[in-house]
Amino acid sequence: MPYFPTSDYPADIRERAARIRLACFDVDGTLTDGRLLYDADGREWKAFHVQDGQGLALLRRAGIAVAFVTARPGAVAQRRAAELGVQAFAEVKDKLACVRELAAHQGIGLEAVAFMGDDLADLPVLRAVGLAAAPADAHAWIRERVHWRTVARGGRGAARELCDLLLAAQGRVEELLA
Repeated sequence: MPYFPTSDYPADIRERAARIRLACFDVDGTLTDGRLLYDADGREWKAFHVQDGQGLALLRRAGIAVAFVTARPGAVAQRRAAELGVQAFAEVKDKLACVRELAAHQGIGLEAVAFMGDDLADLPVLRAVGLAAAPADAHAWIRERVHWRTVARGGRGAARELCDLLLAAQGRVEELLA
């Protein structure tokens, strides 16, 4: 997984990332590779990348709130969120309204929110937040409308790249490595 020194990020992205106090993530296609797997009994399976989880835990440790916001039913996502100690919101019809409410609860404006998404359901919130990010394999319509794109694909370390960016821009990396 690539690590980029703070100076490798464009100045405008570093400035946006330095303001973030809440990081929200779509689940399917962002924290997972986007495939929907079902067993013979109809149970849904998802694979999450362990390094993404570590990045989310590091954000929490650095004082940045983290939330999953998904339009799909979320038993699997809610279980992963619980393991990481983050909030999860499933079957969300209006992701922007959900993120606005989360930001208000944190006492921050949308300029202090980062959101990572990969497809059309994420577009309204991506247009509104301070740092809009997408995995490398997000749909082209999304990739061309975000502030920043990862090198990694969804479910393959993309979330960790965003976490690393936020931590680097806020000067927290050395502290976390100590």
